[in-house]
Amino acid sequence: MSDTTVARLVHGSALGNVLIEANRTGVTRVAFTDVPPTGPTSENPTARAHLESAADQIDEYLIGERQQFTVPMDLTGMRAFDREVLQTLEATTGYGRTTTYGALTRRLGRTPADARKIGGALARNRLLILLPCHRVLGADGSLTGYAGGLSAKRALLDLESADLLLPLGG
Repeated sequence: MSDTTVARLVHGSALGNVLIEANRTGVTRVAFTDVPPTGPTSENPTARAHLESAADQIDEYLIGERQQFTVPMDLTGMRAFDREVLQTLEATTGYGRTTTYGALTRRLGRTPADARKIGGALARNRLLILLPCHRVLGADGSLTGYAGGLSAKRALLDLESADLLLPLGG
């Protein structure tokens, strides 16, 4: 199995089924899916370990036992600009915090006209939950697009909120 070959797993989580893909380097994709849960498609022990670690860490996060992800992530398949946006977001907007497209644009040293480009980079995030694009809100604090759907975004924000925890069991 080469480093570009992807191992897959559909994991049943508290927020619904999550597709997780990985290679020998790390996790390459996390996305919500309607596909029923399946076991890992790879016999490669390193890729399988990344899949299983990601699934375990997502479960820990969803029950409030984890605030940071340590599973290796392989960002090499992303555009350089998208990587910069997501890494800046991750580094500057920790668990339980939110930001806006405008604030993130300023952190990146871009002009207000670039906010749309920032939004495009967030929309292309292939590592939902692990790279926290759900923490980005509209300028007025409103929920805006999320690849996992606005109900998932709301649930993730509620989970991280210090004063409201959404019961995710069952």
